[in-house]
Amino acid sequence: MFRYNSTLVSGLAPGPYLFEVVVDLMEPREPVTPTVGNISPDLNQPAVRQLDRPTEPKKLHQKESSLFIQLIREGIELVVVTLVLLIVIRWAIAEARYIPSSSMEPTLQISDRLLVEKWSGHFGQPVKRGDILVFYPPPVEVGGKDLSYAPLSWLGRATGLPFLPNEPAFIKRCIGLPGDRIRVQKGVGVFINGELLDESLYTKERPNYDLNNLCDIGGRSSTGVLIRPYEDSKGSVVVPPGHLFMMGDNRNNSEDSHVWGFLDQKRVVGRACLLFWRRLDAPLYPRFLDEGIQER
Repeated sequence: MFRYNSTLVSGLAPGPYLFEVVVDLMEPREPVTPTVGNISPDLNQPAVRQLDRPTEPKKLHQKESSLFIQLIREGIELVVVTLVLLIVIRWAIAEARYIPSSSMEPTLQISDRLLVEKWSGHFGQPVKRGDILVFYPPPVEVGGKDLSYAPLSWLGRATGLPFLPNEPAFIKRCIGLPGDRIRVQKGVGVFINGELLDESLYTKERPNYDLNNLCDIGGRSSTGVLIRPYEDSKGSVVVPPGHLFMMGDNRNNSEDSHVWGFLDQKRVVGRACLLFWRRLDAPLYPRFLDEGIQER
């Protein structure tokens, strides 16, 4: 292609005209496909497509899946942390219990809620006569079944969660310590090493049974079975080392040591220390035993 340039070049003599030959090389180029959005400034590069709409549902699905997984992970972490804290608190500090029976009346009423402390046992504080203890009864009292250490059973004892397996626990008052000689006289009371124990402040009534020898220990268990764990023994009732003699304050309505014998201290859960809830219509009992007898 030739193009005529009529511009006079400065500094040259007038007359002649300069002609400039401009060669325009017309190279073939690929057609550019129209796009939506910004067009790439480099014509040698293919146009950049900005059509992101088709990929939005996929990204949204990925975000929802990631959020769901995160929620599941946080939920599992919350459950694990809660269980660990619950186990540590119940094992090291205290746990709450409720009273399901009348065996500790008048001291404790049915449906009472109380706190059972654990720290004294961990610090080696010995059990004292008169302490109210929560414990797992001997196997002879619950049909010969001992504590299960299956994972779910252990977790049930450690957490106290109602939907997990839970072995029954008793609550009684400690009457005899290791080495004590126990005797119960019908209509009189409990003798410890030959001395009558003053229980007028907490017992509901005097016992209506005698307990002089080991063979006298026995009666109906909580499962309704007649048991006599020391049927062939004629010896005195002496608490062996590492064991306790437990009795309910409602002496004539309690499955306690006069029925199933001595309690291994390893089965003690803790010591009742605080009564924090009682129903308002709980029955009233005389503070002193003698007052109740005179009123009858």
